[in-house]
Amino acid sequence: MQQPNVLPATGRLGILTPGMGAVSTTFMAGVFSARKGFTKPVGSLTEMGYIRLGKRTENRNALIREFLPFARLEDIVFGGWDIYSENAYEAAKNAKF
Repeated sequence: MQQPNVLPATGRLGILTPGMGAVSTTFMAGVFSARKGFTKPVGSLTEMGYIRLGKRTENRNALIREFLPFARLEDIVFGGWDIYSENAYEAAKNAKF
């Protein structure tokens, strides 16, 4: 069986969110915070998750992001739409958590 040739991610990764409410803006803020090193990207399988290589008894684990060529956090751009006219910043500011 031939191994697949996985090419590295290039360019930007666009993420569109339906709605600009608390969930969308919290997700965006988490990515921005992780980019700046203020927080870890907790909950991101591709950033913090591990993959087992070989048998369980071999104890060989690698970060998924080091094993597969995913887009970097710095390459993510956001877009979205909502029925309200606020942009994402205004929606987050008005949520008043």
